[in-house]
Amino acid sequence: MTTSPVNKPHEIVERALELSTADGCVVIADEQSSANLRWAGNALTTNGVTRGRTLTVIATVDGSQGTASGVVSRSAVTADDLEPLVRAAEAAARGAGPAEDAQPLVGGGQVSGDFTDAPAETTSAVFADFAPALGESFAQARAGGRELYGFANHELTSTYLGTSTGVRLRHDQPSGTLELNAKSPDRTRSAWAGRSTRDFKDVDPASLDAELARRLAWAERKIELPAGRYETLLPPTAVADLLIYQLWSSTARDAAEGRTVFSRPGGGTRVGEKLSELPLTLRSDPHEPGLESAPFVIAHSSGDDASVFDNGLPLAATDWVRDGELAHLITTRHSAGLTGLPVAPGIGNLILDGGGERSLEEMVAGTERGLLLTCLWYIREVDPATLLLTGLTRDGVYLVENGEVVGEVNNFRFNESPVDLLSRASEAGRTEKTLPREWGDWFTRAAMPALRIPDFNMSSVSRGV
Repeated sequence: MTTSPVNKPHEIVERALELSTADGCVVIADEQSSANLRWAGNALTTNGVTRGRTLTVIATVDGSQGTASGVVSRSAVTADDLEPLVRAAEAAARGAGPAEDAQPLVGGGQVSGDFTDAPAETTSAVFADFAPALGESFAQARAGGRELYGFANHELTSTYLGTSTGVRLRHDQPSGTLELNAKSPDRTRSAWAGRSTRDFKDVDPASLDAELARRLAWAERKIELPAGRYETLLPPTAVADLLIYQLWSSTARDAAEGRTVFSRPGGGTRVGEKLSELPLTLRSDPHEPGLESAPFVIAHSSGDDASVFDNGLPLAATDWVRDGELAHLITTRHSAGLTGLPVAPGIGNLILDGGGERSLEEMVAGTERGLLLTCLWYIREVDPATLLLTGLTRDGVYLVENGEVVGEVNNFRFNESPVDLLSRASEAGRTEKTLPREWGDWFTRAAMPALRIPDFNMSSVSRGV
């Protein structure tokens, strides 16, 4: 960064807005900092702290056929880079056709009281309590004949949003993840656990290591099972991965145009239809305690699930599925107008409520015969019309008999739709914060229960994972 007098995030935003000659302008400054730890074989290997800035300028230009938009993003932006960046966005807008999602920019004079404050930053101090506890876990693991691998990452992004219509909003988003893998010295057994956190004050590596030690002990007995349908307990992390993908696939326009599992045969959407006999509510809330996310729209680009014209639009708690019934699909102001559905933008967290009070361990104790999964990975879509997904199990699939885990079985490839799973789930446990393993790089704020599926489809045996 330079020592230019215009270099603070809010000053960068204001100066870019001043430079704009377009009919409308949105400027988003993202100030990012991160701290991380990595370890292998019961010893820390690397640690580091990074900082960066990304500036996005969105120019809108009115024409006889409609309003066009141009978006340009650059990193490491200083005051000297502003005018070329603004002009590039304007040129992109003038060279584009009318934007299909064009709407008046959000106004109303929304102003955050801390808009001119310095950005929040994370440092290695976020690990002040966690790192010593991790060191004790290394000693505990070493004494128990296992090796710990993994990483801890903490990011803090301060977003400054300014528009030519007077919006000046700011949001600080902390995101922390811990992934811990335990292996036997001969590498024949492996177990994984992950946690999401805002500040690492609620993460206990010793308890995670104890959980992994128990799973490694389960894996001492190997059992081969064929592909087939099994009663299966999906832990919260696996439920999160499946339902996050469902949420990403629940855009209203695609459903209204007949392209998704939420399309109604003959036209329209399935909003109002029953998806589950269990009283499950799948929801997002920017103010959810411990899972707080931006309370207004931050859109760096337009697509079926977001519109740059909606930047600054206030967000409110939204039920996607309410008491088992499809309640909302993701809409921008534009797609809401097309579909006749209420405006319901995406929100940065996801919670599934409505289960019972039983923990996963209690659900295992109540299982006559079934499989207990650790996590899913390499999830890919097979058929958008049914939202059929495929993927693999990883780091431990265990056989439960008469309420006890009796050994580790081989891994499987699965073929399932999360929408179908909701309809077939026979039990939901206690909702708890969890880290989705597959989507943890993009979506960390989730709380889910374990689900019991009577007939989960393990379509083939998977080797070597």
